[in-house]
Amino acid sequence: MKHSIIKLLVPLIAAAFVAGCASSGVKNPSGVPVTRMNADEQGFVAGTGVESQDLVAVTDKMSRSILAISQIAGATTPVVIVLDPVNNETRFPINKDIFLSRIRGELVKKSGGKVTFLARERMAALEKERNLKREGAVTASNDPQKQEFKGADYFLTGELKGLSTRTKAGTSDYILYDFHLIDARTSAIVWEDNAEIKKQGLEDAAYR
Repeated sequence: MKHSIIKLLVPLIAAAFVAGCASSGVKNPSGVPVTRMNADEQGFVAGTGVESQDLVAVTDKMSRSILAISQIAGATTPVVIVLDPVNNETRFPINKDIFLSRIRGELVKKSGGKVTFLARERMAALEKERNLKREGAVTASNDPQKQEFKGADYFLTGELKGLSTRTKAGTSDYILYDFHLIDARTSAIVWEDNAEIKKQGLEDAAYR
């Protein structure tokens, strides 16, 4: 009798389990759960290329280095900087300008008002707004005929360069992160710093 009841209950329990999974949208209940991590930590999903912990380490170093130079540390008025796109010469198709975005954020937070960045990437919208003020279509807090865009004191840019080796034993990647601050009037490089990171692994990873 017991065996008959068990045989009857087993398919019912299995059917209920399958139906519950289908309704909840769970496709792989036995898989690895999502793990929340800090951006400067290396997780179990890792490769030999550029990752978040590298981004944090490099941009922290660059922002500290920039804040220490005399042009910034001794500034009596805010230094005006424009970001110039980073040149990515590595084999990894990464969002290269994320480096400058984080450096900018760190400088704005930690410079004590000594650094100002110009939104040159928004020039089309800015020019449209300026023209609307000059035409009187929108109001301006000051003379609409004197709307002018600031000029840059310096350009902040950088380069990512890499060396890669791949054999049957695995993959090795070396990346040089180089950044520099260029005087907009003289073209002189007034600051330059870099960071080097090398990684080796058994398998390659896909980056995007």
